[in-house]
Amino acid sequence: MKRFFQFAERETTYRKETLAGVTTFLSMAYILVVNPIILSQAGMDKGALFTATALSAIVGSLLIGILANFPIGIAPSMGLNSFFTFSVCIGMGVPWEIALTGVFIAGIIFMILSIMKIREKIINVIPQDLKFAIAGGIGFFVAFIGFKNAGLVVSNPETFVSIGDLSSPATLLAVFGFIITLMMLVKGIKGGIFYGMVATTVIGMIVGKIDVPHSVIGKVPSLDPTFGVVFTHLGDIFTLEIMAVIFTFLFVAFFDTAGALIAVASQAGIMKDNQIPNAGRALLADSASGVAGAIFGTSTTASFVESSAGVAVGGRTGFTSVVIAICFTIALFFSPVLSVITPEVTAPALIIVGALMATEVRHINWNRLEVVIPSFVTIIMMPLTFSVATGIALGFILYPFAMISLKKWKEVHPIIYILCGLFILYFAFS
Repeated sequence: MKRFFQFAERETTYRKETLAGVTTFLSMAYILVVNPIILSQAGMDKGALFTATALSAIVGSLLIGILANFPIGIAPSMGLNSFFTFSVCIGMGVPWEIALTGVFIAGIIFMILSIMKIREKIINVIPQDLKFAIAGGIGFFVAFIGFKNAGLVVSNPETFVSIGDLSSPATLLAVFGFIITLMMLVKGIKGGIFYGMVATTVIGMIVGKIDVPHSVIGKVPSLDPTFGVVFTHLGDIFTLEIMAVIFTFLFVAFFDTAGALIAVASQAGIMKDNQIPNAGRALLADSASGVAGAIFGTSTTASFVESSAGVAVGGRTGFTSVVIAICFTIALFFSPVLSVITPEVTAPALIIVGALMATEVRHINWNRLEVVIPSFVTIIMMPLTFSVATGIALGFILYPFAMISLKKWKEVHPIIYILCGLFILYFAFS
C-alpha cells in the first residue's frame, strides 16, 4: 500500500493520510445535508438525494485517489447544484429529469475530453503566474466562505458586505474555534485544524449551540426515485435551451475542477515544472464521477477546494481520498451524527486553510505589469463573484491582451487565445 501511494516519495505516513482524510471529510460533509435541501426544491426526493450525494462522493473520491494518487475529495458542486435548481429547473421551467440528463451528457463529454487529453493539455498550458494566481485566489475564496459561514461577514444593502453580529452565539463559537485552531497551528501541533474542529464541536454541544444527536445509526434512504432516470430522457435534450444548459455545466465544472487541482497540487508540493503529474487520470476520475453522480441522481460533481484542509494537515497521496470515501460510506449509516457538523464548526478551518493557500501569490512575478493585472483580477474576482470559474475566465481574457500590447503574442500558447475568445463569447451570451 505504501509503495502504491508513494508514501516515501511524498514523505507521508498512514497517520498523516488518515487524519487528512477525516479532516477533508469533515470540511465537506455539509454537502450531505445542503445538497438534498437545494436539489429537493426542484422537485427531487430528498432521501434519494442524500444517498446519491454520498454514493457520488464515494465513487469520485475513490477514483481520484486510486487512479491519480491525489489527496482530493469529490462530491456534488455547490455552485452547480444551485444553478441546476434555481436557474434551470425553477427559472427556465425545465423538469429536473431533463436537467439531470443534461448533467449526464456533460459528464460524458467531459470523459471524452479527458480521454483525448484535451483537458490535461489546457491545464498544462496555463501560464505559471496565472496558476499561482488561481491557487492564491481560491485561498481568498475559501476564506471568504469561512467568514460567511461564521457570520463574521454578512450582506449589507449599502456597502454590499459588512461585519456580522459579534454577539451572536453561532459567531462567537466560530471565533472560539478559529482562535483555538490558530494557537495550535502556531505552536506546531500537527493536525491542529482537525483538533480545532473537534474542540469547537464539543464546546458547541456543551453550551447548547450544537444539538447532541438523539441517535447514532440511521436508515439509508432508497435511491429508487432518482436512480437511472437519465436513461429515459435522452431524447428530450436536443433543444437550444438544454444545449445552453449543458454548455454552462461544462464551462463551470471544467474550470472549478481545474482550479481545485492546481490549488491542491501546488499546496501539496506535487506540481513539478509547471506540470501536474497524473492530471489526465485525475480529470478522468472527476468526469467519471460526474457521470456516476447523474446516474445515481445528483447534479454535477467537482473536486472540492475544501480538500486543501486535508492537505494542510499532511495529506499528500490518494490514500487521503480513500479515507474520505470510507468516511462517506460510514456517513450513509450514521446520518444523525452529521447534525454536529455545522457551518460554525467548519468555518475556522476554511479561514485558516484559505490563509495557507493564499501564500501561493508570493510566487507571482509582481514586477511585470502584464502579469500583475491579470493575476490580480483572477484573485480578487473569485471571492467577489463567488465563482472560481469566473475568476479564471477573466484572467484568461486579460492575459493575452496584455501580452499582445507588449508584442509578446508569440509567448502565449494558441490554446489560451482560443479560450480567451470562448470566454468572451460566454460572457456575451450567458
